[in-house]
Amino acid sequence: MTETDLTHRYRLHVVHDGPRQAPPLLLIHGSGASSGSWNPVVPALAAHHHVIRVDLPGCGQSPPPPSYRVPAQAARVAALLDGLGLRRVTAVGHSSGGYVATALAEQRPDLVASLALISTGPSIDALLPQPLILRALLAPPLGPLLWPRRSDAMTRRGISATCARPVDIPDEVIAELRGTTYRAMRSVSRENRAYLAERSVPSRLAVLTVPVLVLFGTADPRWDPASAHQYDAVPGARVELLPGVGHMPMFEDPETTSRLLLGFATTQPRDLDA
Repeated sequence: MTETDLTHRYRLHVVHDGPRQAPPLLLIHGSGASSGSWNPVVPALAAHHHVIRVDLPGCGQSPPPPSYRVPAQAARVAALLDGLGLRRVTAVGHSSGGYVATALAEQRPDLVASLALISTGPSIDALLPQPLILRALLAPPLGPLLWPRRSDAMTRRGISATCARPVDIPDEVIAELRGTTYRAMRSVSRENRAYLAERSVPSRLAVLTVPVLVLFGTADPRWDPASAHQYDAVPGARVELLPGVGHMPMFEDPETTSRLLLGFATTQPRDLDA
């Protein structure tokens, strides 16, 4: 199969919001999620940016790939941006989507003008014991049995378990998650750990010249909130802690999340000839 065939077969689902002539803002969701996970912040962002939301391979409406390796996922996002003729985007990743965004900046610095990471664990040692419902859904022996039979209510409980504040998850967002298979979730989790084991995110960013914003909830139950300060090792990185927020700032505090992203994106210089 040729590279062209592979690109066509594994094309990513993409959603556009805002004026196409505005500065591009790329949003990359976390493990097993979809483009809908950004819904609460899109209206504010799209008022000033061309917002591009992708469904990563095997998630949402994107077909499963031959490999879930983080660099391979980043390469597919790069192919998408190339196909759209976009350059110098602000790339925003939530949770493990931050690994894909980081790998994109590593592979294609010509595509990434600035990088924002939301609730992105910096290293394996920062991972906390996961909420019980997530362990039941995602790990053997119960995971393979429960995941295909999970109800919408169970999916909502799983998302809520990562939050420190009450959140309202719309039906359409839950519907987008139904197609993510157990195999996809386990594969993504395994490859995320491999990416971190090879090298921490701060050490990867420290050798890049891209401006970095890090948003982290002080009540994140998935990653040690104190680990956000590992990003202080990245020259020039700006670290913002969100008081009383868990792992899902887009749902728990969309106003602050939007404001910080907009403030960061609009201060970054861009090559207008790109």
